[in-house]
Amino acid sequence: MTQASKSQTPKQRRGLYAGLGLTTVLGFAGMAYLAAMGGAVAAEGSAYDYEFTSIDDAPLPLEQYRGKTVLLVNTASECGFTPQYEGLQALWEEYRDQGLVVLGAPSNDFGGQEPGDEKEIKKFCEVNFNINFPLTSKIVTKGDDAHPFYQWARGETGSGPQWNFHKYLINPQGKLVGSYPSIVKPMSTKIRKAVEKNLPEAVEG
Repeated sequence: MTQASKSQTPKQRRGLYAGLGLTTVLGFAGMAYLAAMGGAVAAEGSAYDYEFTSIDDAPLPLEQYRGKTVLLVNTASECGFTPQYEGLQALWEEYRDQGLVVLGAPSNDFGGQEPGDEKEIKKFCEVNFNINFPLTSKIVTKGDDAHPFYQWARGETGSGPQWNFHKYLINPQGKLVGSYPSIVKPMSTKIRKAVEKNLPEAVEG
């Protein structure tokens, strides 16, 4: 058991196991298929047209990240993929000085695995994973009530998150250039190569 899982409540650990059960249901072939589906996308418009609210209830316009590379991830605290927080923090630490912003967007859309309020979510992230990258307030990522960014992303790519920890990559010009399902880990070769290709210096070069 990881240090993070040791510090979780029994309810939280049950959520992790439930998420892992999803992997079993889908089967390795199905998950491999989902992984293969992740990659570059071509989207019109700009992510800079959209605004979130931070987890501390302050305005968080994506415009403030103009000129940087953003990896936007819908997160949850009680999911089988929750340990990906560790990878997201590692990715952020490795590339932030080169212009990467990791942005977590907590959501209770899938399996009811983010039931807490913003204070509980922030504390969970800090205590269990030492998260210091920015987080939004809780949002909706699917259906008619989805946050406008997610409505735009779904319309541009033809699909939206199917579970927690779906990853969207936004380049320094605000273009949506990558979409990766939950199974693709933050520190995977696929994500790292995509990030490196879209870092500000790489794009300018």
